[in-house]
Amino acid sequence: MTKVSRQEAARRFLRRQSRHRGILHEKWKESYSSVVPIVLIVLILCFVFVPAPVSAMLGFLLGGVMLMVGMALFTLGTDLAMTPIGEHVGSAMTRSKKLWLIMLVSFLVGVVVTISEPDLTVLANQVPGVPNMTLILSVAIGVGLFLVVALLRILLHIRMSWLLLGCYIAVFVLSCFVPDSFLALSFDSGGVTTGPMTVPFILALGVGVSAMRSDRNAENDSFGLVALSSVGPILAVMILSLAFKPDGAAYTPATMTIVEDTTSLTGMFTHALPHYMGEVALALAPIIAFFVIFQLAVLHLPMREVLRIAFGLVYTYVGLTLFLTGVNVGFLPMGSYLGQALAALPSNWILVPLGMLMGYFVVAAEPAVHVLSKQVYELTAGAVPPKALKLSLSVGVSISVGLSMLRILTGMPIMYLLIPGYAIALILMFFVPPIFTSIAFDSGGVASGPMTATFMLPMAMGACAAVGGDVTTDAFGVVAMVAMTPLIAIQLLGLSYKRKQGKAVPAAPVQHPAEDIIE
Repeated sequence: MTKVSRQEAARRFLRRQSRHRGILHEKWKESYSSVVPIVLIVLILCFVFVPAPVSAMLGFLLGGVMLMVGMALFTLGTDLAMTPIGEHVGSAMTRSKKLWLIMLVSFLVGVVVTISEPDLTVLANQVPGVPNMTLILSVAIGVGLFLVVALLRILLHIRMSWLLLGCYIAVFVLSCFVPDSFLALSFDSGGVTTGPMTVPFILALGVGVSAMRSDRNAENDSFGLVALSSVGPILAVMILSLAFKPDGAAYTPATMTIVEDTTSLTGMFTHALPHYMGEVALALAPIIAFFVIFQLAVLHLPMREVLRIAFGLVYTYVGLTLFLTGVNVGFLPMGSYLGQALAALPSNWILVPLGMLMGYFVVAAEPAVHVLSKQVYELTAGAVPPKALKLSLSVGVSISVGLSMLRILTGMPIMYLLIPGYAIALILMFFVPPIFTSIAFDSGGVASGPMTATFMLPMAMGACAAVGGDVTTDAFGVVAMVAMTPLIAIQLLGLSYKRKQGKAVPAAPVQHPAEDIIE
């Protein structure tokens, strides 16, 4: 190799390293902005209103650091591995134009990716009386089946609003037969499944399948896959409740381990680390096996791309391991403790405004909200600025978390809130541009991000246990309430956009025979 070629190779290497560091820095900022607001609120509460053991606070802070580092590495790995795998799989399905292959691959992708979703794992760990894998597999099958339905909707030009209306009518009819102990959990399951592991795959598949159509509405129809994939888990857990009899185990609040010194504190995390390493390995194994089989049989990607995906999977593994360890050892027990302590105060009504404050910052700091706001801004040519969307989501989620805390204190059934909320969202569908309906229902999973499952839900469960409520009926439902808010908030923005434009809702696309698309 000549001196010039060696210098050029060195420059390329440095450019790649610089880009890599830039991406990692961006992911670190996203995770930092997601976790720090909650940490600051907890610090203020514990130093001013609710005393907490020093060792527990140190464990919470160490868990917060692990959470931030884990989220940064995990999202970086998602960009390097999960999204490219989804794009390659979607592209391969597009080239095949075979309906049976699209349905089979979509179902498998929905199942294997949902099994790896970290928020679902966190939720399953907190559900009493139901084995973790039973719940996870039920939810995964629900996502897989409805991902197939969502892709067929794109190919067959089915209007999103009518399909969502039918699905949610089925949900609320079936809810009449579901035991109370499973009702809130069913809706929570729909909120936690569309997370950082699942969404990149689903969106990539949607873009690939919509590319099979040549009409002008094809790109807009690529939205809505996340919305339908969120309905699947709700119905799946409801059906599970009719067939599965829980073992009757009662909820046990997460306990805060008191340690004597910093070495013992470190030992708490290092002792738990091997367990979560094995758990994450089992969760990622189906995705890796799926990719290897697809690579050998269909994709035949160049070695450079395979290595890039392999490094992304390593980042995903390490990040997810740190995330779950930090959550379960440090973060989750503090959330439960704080909920119990606040609910035990003589003026436990403070839970309502405090929940509203946390809800505001939880969604304001969610990285996916920034992506969503930019997407809507570009789609509406600046008519809906990011500030307006973020503010509407923050206020909406703040109200929904406050109502969730009020429900815990009063024992109000969750359907008293969900039925009016979804009724408003479903009615709005017929008065806003269709693209806003798809984005609104997609964004329900965006708002219910990692902080909701890892801190707000444990806090609600701790508060419920302190006031003597039933955790399965009163505490679960926080995620569902947070996921419901964007359905209304973004569609209201759609009404504002429609009024500004002075145009009627675009007419439904001309129907085309499925035979023109599928061989």
